[in-house]
Amino acid sequence: MNGVGEEDSAHPAGRPLPLEWKFSQVFGERTAGEEVQEVDIISAIEFDKTGNHLATGDRGGRVVLFERTDTRDHGYRRDLERLDYPISRHPEFRYKTEFQSHEPEFDYLKSLEIEEKINKIRWCQTANGALFLLSTNDKTIKFWKVQEKKVKKICDMNVDPSQVLGNGSIAGSSISTSPKMCLPNGGCSERPYTCSSNDVLFPPGGIPSLHLPVVASQETNLVPRCRRIYAHAHDYHINSISNNSDGETFISADDLRINLWNLEISNQSFNIVDVKPANMEDLTEVITSAEFHPTHCNMLSYSSSKGSIRLVDLRQSALCDTHTKLFEEKETPGSRSFFTEIIASISDIKFGKDGRYILSRDYMTLKLWDINMDAGPVATFQVHENLRPRLCDLYENDSIFDKFECCLSGDGLRVATGSYSNLFRVFGCTAGSTEATTLEASKNPMRRQVQTPSRPSRSLSSLARVVRRGAESQGVDANGNACDFTTKLLHLAWHPTENSLACAAANSLYMYYA
Repeated sequence: MNGVGEEDSAHPAGRPLPLEWKFSQVFGERTAGEEVQEVDIISAIEFDKTGNHLATGDRGGRVVLFERTDTRDHGYRRDLERLDYPISRHPEFRYKTEFQSHEPEFDYLKSLEIEEKINKIRWCQTANGALFLLSTNDKTIKFWKVQEKKVKKICDMNVDPSQVLGNGSIAGSSISTSPKMCLPNGGCSERPYTCSSNDVLFPPGGIPSLHLPVVASQETNLVPRCRRIYAHAHDYHINSISNNSDGETFISADDLRINLWNLEISNQSFNIVDVKPANMEDLTEVITSAEFHPTHCNMLSYSSSKGSIRLVDLRQSALCDTHTKLFEEKETPGSRSFFTEIIASISDIKFGKDGRYILSRDYMTLKLWDINMDAGPVATFQVHENLRPRLCDLYENDSIFDKFECCLSGDGLRVATGSYSNLFRVFGCTAGSTEATTLEASKNPMRRQVQTPSRPSRSLSSLARVVRRGAESQGVDANGNACDFTTKLLHLAWHPTENSLACAAANSLYMYYA
């Protein structure tokens, strides 16, 4: 799915084969029986645009950066492709650095504790070899710069470090107690002179040879620095931040408002969407996620707790009270229940790489929307249909309010999202595809794999509206095991150019490739 006029390339006659996923790496793996600390649980994952860097945030307010290493040995990937060099190695990342992004705070006016937990991370454009990224907790957004600094070490000095006192005075019996003035070429005058205690005293007869200091080594340290802090602009918890394609602005969204910021200006923002009613008793829906269009700097979309997605054009007005397009699925008559609105709430939306499609995740399903077709989703993928009989239990233990993220592959051919029991699911979204793979976040991702037969959909248009299902038995996963609602895979990210996934299972970061 690569945009208007490219349907032939996106939907080839021969459908792509299902991917065979393999384990690549794990960071922070738990040993058997090890207790997970709350502050170590990963709460955000994000690849940069190149895919060479990966950032994770946790509930302890830390941001950890990883960098790719497998492309360095043989030069840049583009050069390899130009030389037709066979790339057989899977993506490998290494730990780069980490820093404390947010600290716990207390709002004294509202008597409210503000958690340090990182809600979202977004990479910004790099400049002069430095990395830039935005991170946010519930209230405050920070703009970070991470740059390599070289620390020089000096050696081959005339002065023996063991004989230096204080700020440079030399100790030793060979040094004259009466200060003498030093002359050129190491000569020394008998005429005394005054000097401060911080001056270096030279031995009688001077120093026979002068050695200039030599740089022996240069150590490289990564130095994170907070460039700007964007605060005091949200009354409610921030759920989304998104960079604009212009490289200058970004948006932040809470339950009722979306603000537009300039990266260079931290004390002012513009409110562009406001759904707060005059009387809060009239409130019927809240904003759950927001994202800028990847190529059109004037367009953004945001989702709501009622299961709708609104496309907004900033050129229409300063305050975007009206939307350009509304995407929502018609409710089936007679299907309404107490849980209907809860499970319809959209927890995450993502634009495809070209901006033609929007992927949304609600509690039960993944839906793929074409921004040119607002009649309904072009594809629906059932993720939690097997849990429908247990909605009462899920409501009582609050699991029904879990917010699962979703992601699209760089080529737009597949989508992925997380589930319970540390499972995640990958679906093919080309016309007629039956790919529906369930994997476990472990060193053996195929351990619980059962290929679930997918029902081929009836083609309603040139883009088939598909309904793909996972396991259909009650309260069990694809392998017939009971779902573990305490282990949930909420956060995952797809590499922008390759079939590689990063998944967060509690405090562990698992990486897979296909």
